[in-house]
Amino acid sequence: MARTPASSDLDEDDLTVDDEEEEEPKRSPRHPKYSRPTNVRRTRARPLRRWKASGTPAGPPIDREAEGYYRTGRRGKPSPPWRARDSLYFAPLVALAIIIILLVGVYGYAQNWPPVYVVESSSMQHGGSDHVGLINAGDLVLAQKTPVSQIVTYMVGMGRGYSTYGEFGDVILYSPNGQGGTPIIHRPLVYLDWNATSARFSIPELQGLACGSSPNASWSTSGTGGGCAWNDLPIGTVLNLYRVGWQSATVSVALGSATSGAHSGFLTMGDNNVDCSTSPCRGEPDQGPAAISQIVEPGWVIGVARGMLPWVGSVKLLIDGNAGSVPAQSWQFLGITISVLVGAAFALHYAGRYVRPMDPRRAVEQEAREEAAEEEESEDRGKHFWSRLSFRHPSEDDEEDIDRPAPRRKLRGGGRPKPTVRRASRTHPAKHKGDRL
Repeated sequence: MARTPASSDLDEDDLTVDDEEEEEPKRSPRHPKYSRPTNVRRTRARPLRRWKASGTPAGPPIDREAEGYYRTGRRGKPSPPWRARDSLYFAPLVALAIIIILLVGVYGYAQNWPPVYVVESSSMQHGGSDHVGLINAGDLVLAQKTPVSQIVTYMVGMGRGYSTYGEFGDVILYSPNGQGGTPIIHRPLVYLDWNATSARFSIPELQGLACGSSPNASWSTSGTGGGCAWNDLPIGTVLNLYRVGWQSATVSVALGSATSGAHSGFLTMGDNNVDCSTSPCRGEPDQGPAAISQIVEPGWVIGVARGMLPWVGSVKLLIDGNAGSVPAQSWQFLGITISVLVGAAFALHYAGRYVRPMDPRRAVEQEAREEAAEEEESEDRGKHFWSRLSFRHPSEDDEEDIDRPAPRRKLRGGGRPKPTVRRASRTHPAKHKGDRL
Protein backbone atom coordinates (compact mmCIF):
# COMPACT_ATOMS: atom_id res chain seq x y z
CA MET A 1 0.00 0.00 0.00
CA ALA A 2 1.43 3.33 -0.94
CA ARG A 3 0.28 6.71 -0.12
CA THR A 4 0.00 9.47 -2.66
CA PRO A 5 2.08 12.55 -2.11
CA ALA A 6 0.53 15.02 0.26
CA SER A 7 0.92 17.75 -2.31
CA SER A 8 -2.11 16.45 -4.23
CA ASP A 9 -4.40 17.43 -1.40
CA LEU A 10 -2.86 20.89 -0.88
CA ASP A 11 -3.94 24.11 -2.43
CA GLU A 12 -1.59 26.78 -3.72
CA ASP A 13 -2.39 28.82 -0.62
CA ASP A 14 -0.91 26.10 1.54
CA LEU A 15 2.55 26.82 0.12
CA THR A 16 4.13 29.78 1.91
CA VAL A 17 7.58 31.10 1.49
CA ASP A 18 9.45 32.41 4.48
CA ASP A 19 10.49 35.92 3.45
CA GLU A 20 12.96 36.11 6.24
CA GLU A 21 15.11 33.46 4.60
CA GLU A 22 15.43 35.58 1.46
CA GLU A 23 17.07 38.43 3.37
CA GLU A 24 20.80 38.42 3.69
CA PRO A 25 21.71 37.32 7.19
CA LYS A 26 23.28 40.05 9.29
CA ARG A 27 26.92 39.75 10.09
CA SER A 28 27.62 38.81 13.63
CA PRO A 29 29.95 41.21 15.41
CA ARG A 30 31.77 38.24 16.87
CA HIS A 31 34.12 36.51 14.46
CA PRO A 32 34.52 32.78 15.06
CA LYS A 33 38.26 32.88 14.33
CA TYR A 34 38.86 35.24 17.22
CA SER A 35 36.82 33.54 19.87
CA ARG A 36 38.77 33.43 23.08
CA PRO A 37 38.63 30.69 25.67
CA THR A 38 36.83 31.78 28.76
CA ASN A 39 39.42 30.25 31.08
CA VAL A 40 42.24 32.52 29.81
CA ARG A 41 42.88 35.73 31.67
CA ARG A 42 44.76 38.67 30.26
CA THR A 43 46.54 41.08 32.54
CA ARG A 44 46.77 43.93 30.01
CA ALA A 45 44.78 44.78 26.94
CA ARG A 46 46.61 45.26 23.71
CA PRO A 47 46.14 48.55 21.88
CA LEU A 48 43.85 48.56 18.91
CA ARG A 49 45.52 48.11 15.59
CA ARG A 50 44.43 50.07 12.59
CA TRP A 51 43.27 47.80 9.84
CA LYS A 52 44.19 48.46 6.23
CA ALA A 53 41.98 47.70 3.29
CA SER A 54 43.05 44.74 1.22
CA GLY A 55 45.11 45.61 -1.80
CA THR A 56 46.28 48.95 -0.39
CA PRO A 57 49.94 49.35 -1.31
CA ALA A 58 52.18 50.01 1.63
CA GLY A 59 54.12 53.25 1.40
CA PRO A 60 57.86 53.47 1.86
CA PRO A 61 59.10 53.62 5.42
CA ILE A 62 59.39 57.13 6.85
CA ASP A 63 62.82 58.26 7.86
CA ARG A 64 61.85 60.25 10.91
CA GLU A 65 65.30 61.69 11.39
CA ALA A 66 65.47 62.86 7.76
CA GLU A 67 61.95 64.31 7.95
CA GLY A 68 62.84 66.35 11.02
CA TYR A 69 60.81 64.32 13.49
CA TYR A 70 61.57 63.93 17.14
CA ARG A 71 59.91 61.59 19.59
CA THR A 72 57.60 62.39 22.49
CA GLY A 73 56.79 59.07 24.09
CA ARG A 74 56.15 56.16 21.74
CA ARG A 75 54.88 58.23 18.83
CA GLY A 76 56.87 60.60 16.64
CA LYS A 77 55.65 64.15 16.22
CA PRO A 78 56.74 66.61 13.53
CA SER A 79 58.83 69.45 14.80
CA PRO A 80 56.88 72.74 14.63
CA PRO A 81 57.98 75.28 12.03
CA TRP A 82 60.21 78.10 13.15
CA ARG A 83 58.41 81.33 13.96
CA ALA A 84 59.97 84.74 14.44
CA ARG A 85 57.98 85.41 17.59
CA ASP A 86 59.64 82.41 19.26
CA SER A 87 63.01 84.14 19.15
CA LEU A 88 64.42 85.84 22.23
CA TYR A 89 65.11 88.95 20.17
CA PHE A 90 61.55 89.26 18.88
CA ALA A 91 60.15 91.49 21.66
CA PRO A 92 63.13 93.90 21.78
CA LEU A 93 63.15 94.23 18.00
CA VAL A 94 59.41 94.90 17.93
CA ALA A 95 59.79 97.58 20.62
CA LEU A 96 62.67 99.16 18.70
CA ALA A 97 60.63 99.11 15.49
CA ILE A 98 57.70 100.82 17.24
CA ILE A 99 60.00 103.53 18.60
CA ILE A 100 61.52 104.10 15.18
CA ILE A 101 58.09 104.30 13.55
CA LEU A 102 56.93 106.81 16.15
CA LEU A 103 60.03 108.96 15.71
CA VAL A 104 59.71 108.89 11.93
CA GLY A 105 56.02 109.81 12.17
CA VAL A 106 56.69 112.66 14.61
CA TYR A 107 59.54 113.94 12.45
CA GLY A 108 57.32 113.83 9.39
CA TYR A 109 54.77 115.99 11.18
CA ALA A 110 57.16 118.43 12.88
CA GLN A 111 59.71 118.71 10.04
CA ASN A 112 62.21 119.41 12.78
CA TRP A 113 64.99 117.47 14.51
CA PRO A 114 64.86 116.83 17.34
CA PRO A 115 61.07 117.09 17.18
CA VAL A 116 60.50 117.18 20.96
CA TYR A 117 62.06 119.18 23.79
CA VAL A 118 61.91 118.99 27.57
CA VAL A 119 60.75 122.12 29.41
CA GLU A 120 63.38 122.75 32.08
CA SER A 121 62.07 125.93 33.74
CA SER A 122 58.79 127.20 35.14
CA SER A 123 58.70 130.35 32.99
CA MET A 124 55.53 129.23 31.18
CA GLN A 125 53.62 127.99 34.23
CA HIS A 126 50.60 129.79 35.64
CA GLY A 127 51.74 129.80 39.23
CA GLY A 128 53.80 127.31 41.17
CA SER A 129 51.47 124.32 40.70
CA ASP A 130 50.86 122.04 37.76
CA HIS A 131 47.91 122.90 35.53
CA VAL A 132 46.87 120.25 33.02
CA GLY A 133 46.84 121.66 29.49
CA LEU A 134 49.45 124.33 30.20
CA ILE A 135 53.20 124.14 29.69
CA ASN A 136 54.88 123.14 32.95
CA ALA A 137 58.40 122.17 33.87
CA GLY A 138 58.99 118.52 32.99
CA ASP A 139 56.67 118.45 29.97
CA LEU A 140 57.69 117.22 26.53
CA VAL A 141 56.83 119.79 23.84
CA LEU A 142 56.60 119.07 20.12
CA ALA A 143 58.22 121.84 18.05
CA GLN A 144 56.85 122.13 14.52
CA LYS A 145 58.76 124.12 11.93
CA THR A 146 56.42 126.90 10.80
CA PRO A 147 56.89 129.88 8.45
CA VAL A 148 57.25 133.19 10.25
CA SER A 149 54.20 134.60 8.49
CA GLN A 150 52.02 131.92 10.13
CA ILE A 151 53.19 132.58 13.71
CA VAL A 152 50.45 134.35 15.68
CA THR A 153 51.68 136.83 18.30
CA TYR A 154 49.91 137.74 21.53
CA MET A 155 48.53 141.01 20.20
CA VAL A 156 47.22 139.43 16.99
CA GLY A 157 45.72 136.53 18.92
CA MET A 158 43.97 138.96 21.24
CA GLY A 159 42.34 140.64 18.26
CA ARG A 160 41.34 137.31 16.68
CA GLY A 161 40.42 135.48 19.87
CA TYR A 162 43.08 132.85 19.13
CA SER A 163 44.85 131.25 22.11
CA THR A 164 47.13 128.30 22.93
CA TYR A 165 48.19 126.92 26.29
CA GLY A 166 46.04 129.31 28.28
CA GLU A 167 46.98 132.61 26.60
CA PHE A 168 46.58 134.48 23.32
CA GLY A 169 48.91 133.68 20.46
CA ASP A 170 51.39 130.88 19.81
CA VAL A 171 54.34 129.63 21.83
CA ILE A 172 57.70 129.46 20.04
CA LEU A 173 61.03 127.80 20.72
CA TYR A 174 64.09 129.82 19.69
CA SER A 175 67.84 129.90 20.13
CA PRO A 176 68.82 132.93 22.28
CA ASN A 177 70.72 135.42 20.13
CA GLY A 178 70.93 132.74 17.46
CA GLN A 179 73.92 131.13 19.17
CA GLY A 180 72.43 127.71 19.79
CA GLY A 181 72.55 126.19 23.24
CA THR A 182 69.45 125.42 25.27
CA PRO A 183 66.35 126.68 23.43
CA ILE A 184 63.99 129.15 25.07
CA ILE A 185 60.26 128.42 25.01
CA HIS A 186 58.31 131.68 25.38
CA ARG A 187 55.36 133.49 23.87
CA PRO A 188 55.87 136.15 21.16
CA LEU A 189 54.09 139.36 22.14
CA VAL A 190 54.49 141.46 18.99
CA TYR A 191 56.55 141.56 15.80
CA LEU A 192 58.77 144.60 15.17
CA ASP A 193 59.76 145.68 11.66
CA TRP A 194 63.15 147.44 11.45
CA ASN A 195 63.86 149.83 8.62
CA ALA A 196 67.64 150.05 8.31
CA THR A 197 67.44 152.99 5.91
CA SER A 198 65.51 155.25 8.24
CA ALA A 199 66.68 153.52 11.42
CA ARG A 200 63.12 153.33 12.65
CA PHE A 201 60.65 150.66 13.80
CA SER A 202 57.09 150.02 12.75
CA ILE A 203 54.52 147.72 14.40
CA PRO A 204 51.63 147.06 11.96
CA GLU A 205 50.05 144.49 14.27
CA LEU A 206 48.94 147.24 16.67
CA GLN A 207 46.54 148.77 14.17
CA GLY A 208 42.92 148.43 15.16
CA LEU A 209 43.62 147.91 18.89
CA ALA A 210 42.74 150.45 21.57
CA CYS A 211 45.73 152.66 22.34
CA GLY A 212 46.85 155.67 24.27
CA SER A 213 45.73 156.56 27.76
CA SER A 214 42.18 155.28 27.56
CA PRO A 215 41.09 152.86 30.30
CA ASN A 216 40.71 149.98 27.84
CA ALA A 217 43.94 150.72 25.95
CA SER A 218 46.02 147.70 24.95
CA TRP A 219 49.21 149.56 24.00
CA SER A 220 50.88 152.93 23.82
CA THR A 221 54.16 154.48 22.66
CA SER A 222 55.95 157.16 24.64
CA GLY A 223 57.01 160.44 23.06
CA THR A 224 54.42 160.34 20.31
CA GLY A 225 51.23 162.28 19.74
CA GLY A 226 48.56 160.70 21.92
CA GLY A 227 50.70 157.58 22.36
CA CYS A 228 49.08 155.84 19.41
CA ALA A 229 51.87 156.03 16.83
CA TRP A 230 52.92 152.66 15.46
CA ASN A 231 54.92 153.67 12.37
CA ASP A 232 58.36 155.29 12.04
CA LEU A 233 59.20 154.93 15.71
CA PRO A 234 62.72 156.22 16.45
CA ILE A 235 65.30 154.40 18.52
CA GLY A 236 64.65 154.91 22.21
CA THR A 237 60.85 154.89 21.93
CA VAL A 238 59.28 152.94 24.80
CA LEU A 239 56.60 150.46 23.78
CA ASN A 240 54.01 149.69 26.50
CA LEU A 241 51.67 146.70 26.32
CA TYR A 242 48.85 146.57 28.89
CA ARG A 243 47.00 143.67 30.60
CA VAL A 244 49.27 141.00 29.20
CA GLY A 245 48.94 137.44 30.39
CA TRP A 246 47.00 135.72 33.15
CA GLN A 247 48.31 138.29 35.68
CA SER A 248 47.35 141.36 33.58
CA ALA A 249 50.89 142.66 33.60
CA THR A 250 52.28 145.77 31.92
CA VAL A 251 55.22 145.09 29.59
CA SER A 252 57.59 147.92 28.63
CA VAL A 253 60.64 147.79 26.34
CA ALA A 254 62.88 150.48 24.85
CA LEU A 255 63.18 150.00 21.12
CA GLY A 256 66.70 149.88 19.70
CA SER A 257 68.41 149.57 23.08
CA ALA A 258 71.44 147.38 23.66
CA THR A 259 69.22 144.66 25.20
CA SER A 260 66.59 144.70 22.45
CA GLY A 261 68.79 145.25 19.41
CA ALA A 262 68.16 147.20 16.25
CA HIS A 263 66.72 144.60 13.86
CA SER A 264 63.42 142.97 13.01
CA GLY A 265 62.02 140.18 15.13
CA PHE A 266 59.68 139.09 17.93
CA LEU A 267 59.36 140.64 21.35
CA THR A 268 59.00 137.58 23.65
CA MET A 269 58.19 136.85 27.28
CA GLY A 270 57.34 133.87 29.45
CA ASP A 271 53.84 133.65 30.89
CA ASN A 272 55.24 133.37 34.41
CA ASN A 273 57.97 136.02 34.08
CA VAL A 274 56.02 138.67 35.97
CA ASP A 275 56.89 140.72 39.05
CA CYS A 276 53.83 141.51 41.12
CA SER A 277 55.65 143.19 44.03
CA THR A 278 54.26 146.45 42.72
CA SER A 279 50.85 147.32 41.36
CA PRO A 280 50.18 146.80 38.57
CA CYS A 281 52.33 143.74 37.92
CA ARG A 282 55.31 144.37 35.69
CA GLY A 283 56.23 141.90 32.97
CA GLU A 284 59.85 140.95 32.37
CA PRO A 285 60.36 140.42 28.64
CA ASP A 286 63.36 138.56 27.28
CA GLN A 287 64.60 141.84 25.75
CA GLY A 288 64.33 143.76 29.04
CA PRO A 289 66.88 144.29 31.78
CA ALA A 290 67.29 140.50 32.19
CA ALA A 291 68.67 140.42 28.63
CA ILE A 292 67.92 136.76 27.89
CA SER A 293 68.04 137.53 24.21
CA GLN A 294 67.66 140.40 21.80
CA ILE A 295 64.63 140.70 19.55
CA VAL A 296 64.18 137.18 18.14
CA GLU A 297 64.97 137.17 14.45
CA PRO A 298 62.99 134.78 12.21
CA GLY A 299 66.09 132.65 11.62
CA TRP A 300 66.47 132.02 15.33
CA VAL A 301 63.04 130.40 15.64
CA ILE A 302 63.27 126.60 15.97
CA GLY A 303 59.57 125.88 15.81
CA VAL A 304 56.13 126.45 17.24
CA ALA A 305 54.77 124.35 20.12
CA ARG A 306 52.08 122.14 18.55
CA GLY A 307 51.60 119.52 21.21
CA MET A 308 53.00 118.21 24.44
CA LEU A 309 53.26 115.12 26.60
CA PRO A 310 52.93 116.11 30.26
CA TRP A 311 55.16 114.94 33.13
CA VAL A 312 57.28 112.50 31.10
CA GLY A 313 60.27 114.82 30.84
CA SER A 314 60.51 115.01 34.64
CA VAL A 315 62.45 111.75 34.60
CA LYS A 316 65.17 113.32 32.43
CA LEU A 317 65.35 116.38 34.69
CA LEU A 318 65.64 114.09 37.71
CA ILE A 319 68.54 112.22 36.10
CA ASP A 320 70.27 115.48 35.16
CA GLY A 321 69.76 116.94 38.63
CA ASN A 322 67.51 119.79 37.41
CA ALA A 323 64.24 118.60 38.88
CA GLY A 324 63.94 121.44 41.39
CA SER A 325 61.52 123.42 39.22
CA VAL A 326 59.16 120.50 38.60
CA PRO A 327 55.87 121.03 40.49
CA ALA A 328 54.98 118.53 43.19
CA GLN A 329 51.72 117.71 41.40
CA SER A 330 53.70 116.62 38.35
CA TRP A 331 55.36 113.85 40.35
CA GLN A 332 51.99 112.72 41.63
CA PHE A 333 50.50 112.72 38.15
CA LEU A 334 53.57 110.91 36.82
CA GLY A 335 53.25 108.20 39.49
CA ILE A 336 49.56 107.74 38.68
CA THR A 337 50.34 107.55 34.96
CA ILE A 338 53.05 104.93 35.46
CA SER A 339 50.77 102.87 37.72
CA VAL A 340 47.99 102.96 35.13
CA LEU A 341 50.35 101.97 32.32
CA VAL A 342 51.85 99.10 34.32
CA GLY A 343 48.39 97.89 35.34
CA ALA A 344 47.19 98.07 31.75
CA ALA A 345 50.28 96.13 30.60
CA PHE A 346 49.62 93.35 33.12
CA ALA A 347 45.94 93.28 32.19
CA LEU A 348 46.79 92.93 28.51
CA HIS A 349 49.37 90.27 29.34
CA TYR A 350 46.97 88.08 31.29
CA ALA A 351 44.16 88.74 28.85
CA GLY A 352 46.43 87.74 25.98
CA ARG A 353 47.22 84.39 27.57
CA TYR A 354 43.85 83.12 26.41
CA VAL A 355 44.45 84.12 22.81
CA ARG A 356 48.22 83.92 22.59
CA PRO A 357 49.44 80.88 20.64
CA MET A 358 51.03 78.19 22.76
CA ASP A 359 54.76 77.69 22.73
CA PRO A 360 55.72 74.93 20.24
CA ARG A 361 57.32 72.76 22.89
CA ARG A 362 54.33 73.09 25.16
CA ALA A 363 52.02 72.43 22.23
CA VAL A 364 53.83 69.16 21.44
CA GLU A 365 53.71 68.10 25.08
CA GLN A 366 50.03 68.92 25.22
CA GLU A 367 49.38 66.82 22.11
CA ALA A 368 51.34 63.94 23.61
CA ARG A 369 49.26 64.09 26.79
CA GLU A 370 46.03 64.21 24.80
CA GLU A 371 47.05 61.24 22.71
CA ALA A 372 48.06 59.30 25.83
CA ALA A 373 44.64 60.03 27.30
CA GLU A 374 42.95 58.90 24.07
CA GLU A 375 45.02 55.73 24.06
CA GLU A 376 44.07 54.93 27.64
CA GLU A 377 40.44 55.56 26.79
CA SER A 378 40.66 53.26 23.76
CA GLU A 379 42.27 50.57 25.92
CA ASP A 380 39.43 50.87 28.40
CA ARG A 381 36.90 50.53 25.57
CA GLY A 382 38.79 47.56 24.14
CA LYS A 383 38.98 45.57 27.34
CA HIS A 384 35.51 44.13 26.85
CA PHE A 385 36.16 43.53 23.15
CA TRP A 386 39.52 41.83 23.58
CA SER A 387 38.16 39.62 26.36
CA ARG A 388 36.33 37.72 23.62
CA LEU A 389 39.30 37.47 21.27
CA SER A 390 42.34 35.24 21.22
CA PHE A 391 45.94 36.23 21.78
CA ARG A 392 46.78 35.59 18.17
CA HIS A 393 47.83 38.74 16.39
CA PRO A 394 45.74 39.32 13.25
CA SER A 395 47.46 38.45 10.01
CA GLU A 396 46.95 39.69 6.49
CA ASP A 397 44.59 36.78 5.75
CA ASP A 398 42.48 37.82 8.70
CA GLU A 399 42.44 41.39 7.43
CA GLU A 400 41.24 40.22 4.02
CA ASP A 401 38.67 37.97 5.65
CA ILE A 402 37.29 40.77 7.74
CA ASP A 403 37.25 43.29 4.95
CA ARG A 404 35.60 40.82 2.54
CA PRO A 405 31.80 41.04 2.63
CA ALA A 406 29.95 38.07 4.09
CA PRO A 407 28.97 35.42 1.45
CA ARG A 408 25.38 34.87 0.61
CA ARG A 409 23.89 31.69 1.99
CA LYS A 410 23.32 29.03 -0.63
CA LEU A 411 19.72 28.02 -1.10
CA ARG A 412 18.36 24.70 -2.14
CA GLY A 413 16.51 23.97 -5.37
CA GLY A 414 18.80 25.63 -7.84
CA GLY A 415 18.88 28.92 -6.09
CA ARG A 416 15.18 29.09 -5.32
CA PRO A 417 14.20 29.47 -1.70
CA LYS A 418 13.02 26.41 0.10
CA PRO A 419 9.28 26.55 0.55
CA THR A 420 7.74 25.93 3.88
CA VAL A 421 5.08 23.25 3.46
CA ARG A 422 2.17 23.00 5.80
CA ARG A 423 1.16 19.38 6.16
CA ALA A 424 -2.46 18.40 5.97
CA SER A 425 -4.11 17.14 9.10
CA ARG A 426 -4.14 13.34 9.47
CA THR A 427 -7.68 11.94 8.84
CA HIS A 428 -9.27 8.55 9.60
CA PRO A 429 -8.29 5.81 7.13
CA ALA A 430 -11.90 4.72 6.63
CA LYS A 431 -12.82 8.04 5.13
CA HIS A 432 -10.25 7.63 2.39
CA LYS A 433 -10.68 4.11 1.23
CA GLY A 434 -10.21 5.18 -2.32
CA ASP A 435 -6.63 6.01 -1.53
CA ARG A 436 -5.69 2.39 -0.94
CA LEU A 437 -4.54 0.14 -3.80
